[in-house]
Amino acid sequence: MKLGLASIAAVALALMTSTAMAQTKEVLTIDLPNDVATLDPHLQWNTDSYTVYRNIFDNLLTRDASGKIVPQIATEWTYDNDTTITFKIRDDVTFQDGSKLTAEDVAFSINRIIDPALKSPQLSQFDQIQAAEVVDPTTVKVTTKSPYPALLAQLVKLSIVPKAYVEKVGDQEFNLNPLGSGPYKMVEWKKGIQTELEAYDSYWRGQPPFEKVVFRAVPDVSTRIADLKTGKADLIRDVPPDQASTIESDSNTKLLTGETERVGYLYLNAEAGPTKDVRVRQAIAYAIDKQGLVDALLEGYGKPVNIVGAEPIFGYTDAVEGYPYDPEKAADLIKEAGAEGATVEFLTSPSYPRALVEAIQQMVNEVGLNVTISSSDQATFLKRRQGGAENAGGMAFGAWSCACQDADGIIFPLFRSGSIWAKYKNEKYDALVDEARTILDEEKRKSLYAQAYEILREDVPGLGLYQVFALYGAAKNLQWEPSANEAMFVMDMSWQQ
Repeated sequence: MKLGLASIAAVALALMTSTAMAQTKEVLTIDLPNDVATLDPHLQWNTDSYTVYRNIFDNLLTRDASGKIVPQIATEWTYDNDTTITFKIRDDVTFQDGSKLTAEDVAFSINRIIDPALKSPQLSQFDQIQAAEVVDPTTVKVTTKSPYPALLAQLVKLSIVPKAYVEKVGDQEFNLNPLGSGPYKMVEWKKGIQTELEAYDSYWRGQPPFEKVVFRAVPDVSTRIADLKTGKADLIRDVPPDQASTIESDSNTKLLTGETERVGYLYLNAEAGPTKDVRVRQAIAYAIDKQGLVDALLEGYGKPVNIVGAEPIFGYTDAVEGYPYDPEKAADLIKEAGAEGATVEFLTSPSYPRALVEAIQQMVNEVGLNVTISSSDQATFLKRRQGGAENAGGMAFGAWSCACQDADGIIFPLFRSGSIWAKYKNEKYDALVDEARTILDEEKRKSLYAQAYEILREDVPGLGLYQVFALYGAAKNLQWEPSANEAMFVMDMSWQQ
């Protein structure tokens, strides 16, 4: 069959048009508020670190768009009994050095994160696991100390690391030069500046959508927004609510938002300083106008909560009475405690909205305390928050998510005595959350968490402020749907011309 010149021209034009339409962006640039604190997925659990290393590693399990727990490295799982679960592992996955991922790597990853010697800040979320053992190259058996209802929810965020490589280079080198089985491999980590990743062409799920991804540390929000508008960045995290309209009104950008499981909360040190007195902690709770914060500073992108937890989590309850905004009651409690004029150090970092921190400072100062703000980089902030009570400040703002959608991943690590995050001890509370993580009866668990939340309300080692609505700025051509657990997984993104 022969084609005329006109037909040939038409075919050529069609091919050129098709190629142009299919052409994708080679480099995706993402601005984050901070540099990563770690690239070892078994160490720090903070948003900026997780955003980057989630793309280097695969997890044992994951959640789909609806929030349902679904396979990733594990293909299926069965409960042998209340304390033993068997996982089948994919046999077509390789790490970025070409070595095969097997059950050995899965068992090693689980046993590594529960090893006290690693000193993982995530330990309390996995310490119900007793051990993981290899059955065969594609089968792993996990045993828990007791029935553990939140096991699958916690394993959603367990990244699989290569046993041979970690043992060869050691923990410190692994953090600096991580190796995973995810869609992107690390090229360079310029501390304080950026982390560059490149596509792993043999990724088991197919070719990653971008050849390179650059995560840049850009603490200044105005710079992040300017980068987005000028095309220097394609996606930015942590858009302040008062800047949302500037992104929505720009023809080249769009605002992406979603209600999350994350809760904005105020940590209060119950073991040191003026806040050791429960009356001072209760006074601070009465001093804060939560609705005012949401309306004035979050522009409605948030929802006040009465507990340290939000609706997407198992164990959430709306039956616990919150502290009403009552500055007079707060001032009376401060006087009763003899704490008028007492200095309270308020820890924060550029990860958290400065205007909101200052608004809380002003509200608490107005009822008789002297709140001083101490801001540091995120790594230093985390070190102090996770350290001893004497150096952990009297107050700190936080925005907590366990990415597990279960109260066990929130109030257990934050307030259970012995946790690196807790500066608080209540034996009755400990007993309730301990029992809640060892029974499979869902209604009983809900009842136990309701009782635990009542104790937290009375003792106030922390104060729930609002459910976080995640706000992202994106280039108009970037296609991506934010999730409740805020996983910024580049494999789920695409670029449309």
